[in-house]
Amino acid sequence: MRFSAATTAGRFLPQRWALRMRPLLGRIDAVLFTADERGEAGRMSLIAFSIRIVSAFIAFVSQVLMARWMGSFEYGISVLVWVTMVIVGNLACLGFHTSVIRFIPEYRERGMLAELRGIVLASRLFVLVASTLIAGLGALGVWLASDWIENYYVIPFILGVICLPMIALGDLLQGLARANSWALLALSPTYLVRPVLILAFLALMLALHYVPDAKTAIFASIAATYVTTLGQLMAVTSRMEKKVPAGPMKVHFGQWILVSLPIFLVESFFFLLTNADVLMVGAYLDPNDVAVYFATVKTLALVHFVYFAVKAGVAQRYAQFTHGEPDKLAAFARETVSWTFWPSLLMALLVLVLGEPMLVLFGPEFTAGYPLLFLLVLGVVARAAVGPCESLLTMSGNQNICAAVYAMTLALNIGLNVLLIPLFGLWGAAIATSVAMVFEASALSFTVWRKLGIVMAIFVPAKKEVA
Repeated sequence: MRFSAATTAGRFLPQRWALRMRPLLGRIDAVLFTADERGEAGRMSLIAFSIRIVSAFIAFVSQVLMARWMGSFEYGISVLVWVTMVIVGNLACLGFHTSVIRFIPEYRERGMLAELRGIVLASRLFVLVASTLIAGLGALGVWLASDWIENYYVIPFILGVICLPMIALGDLLQGLARANSWALLALSPTYLVRPVLILAFLALMLALHYVPDAKTAIFASIAATYVTTLGQLMAVTSRMEKKVPAGPMKVHFGQWILVSLPIFLVESFFFLLTNADVLMVGAYLDPNDVAVYFATVKTLALVHFVYFAVKAGVAQRYAQFTHGEPDKLAAFARETVSWTFWPSLLMALLVLVLGEPMLVLFGPEFTAGYPLLFLLVLGVVARAAVGPCESLLTMSGNQNICAAVYAMTLALNIGLNVLLIPLFGLWGAAIATSVAMVFEASALSFTVWRKLGIVMAIFVPAKKEVA
């Protein structure tokens, strides 16, 4: 049976949604199913895309319900805490959640099973220990700085750090599954299971007459995160044991950490860049503004998920082609630009049309974020227009310069936020984010061209020579 975006979406979405999205999904089939349509990367990207569709729907519905249940003030507090925990949890992997995607295919192709066993075990232990230490230091830091933090944030942040080890381990398990092209096992726990469980646990607690505030929401998040990650750990471990026979183990921790740390910088700068606006709004404005801005950003998730879905599917293939197949790498990389841009553009137009009625679902006050969508969407489309450049640089051994690009972009973003938010409020955050994303896309595309001779830009013809 042919595996297509249209049929996959039809399984997960209501019929009227599937019918409305048929033109978009047909376009996705056209760009994904080329002569190599049954290739590993195409299948994984398509599965990731389908999961992202369902995830965006689940995330939107859950955030609407949480905003309605808690009110904008408490919702804003819980949002800021959760976003911070997700960022720090991802950073606590110190790059291992991405470096395993580079090493595991290499070890498997070269028959280096001892090294393969080593990195699977060592990465888990390292991430669990590192994230636990960071969680402890984080809780201590919040307690020591409590006199300088708004009192309504102190307890939620101390509670939130309990999630950190499981968030970090979940990100690593996602990397291990992606390295083996287990798309459903990689993405469904984080993007489907966890948000559904958070909503279910929160609804249960409210039914048991818990106070509908940020602390209750964080308790629900803690329970959901532990259940999801432990379940994913058991599933990944079982599949790895079946795929890799027992035997001797070699640990090259020095080599792995040298590769992982630059990747850590890339991922941290990227993750901070993606969420810096929410954090900066939380630093300068009150929780009500955080709630409005976050709801607006969540509405943009319908555009973002195309880029992230393609990125999730192509990293392993980039790593494979990097080893002695430059022509295939260039052709495939150029193709992935189309995979990201055209669906993202169509989804951007859809979001601009439906944005206001979507935001009003959160509450009447949330429609204040609708005008921001027109500005924010420009940055998202600009990023999509150059494809997953950072994955291409990271998988080809150019993670250091990629980290430098993200450092400059993050500095620009934070600097603009510091300058513009006090002057223009939420508009300042939107301007800073859009400018930073356009700069990021331009700088990454230029870097790929200079380093690899590959033109990653949707409307720029390919050139083979490197300037």
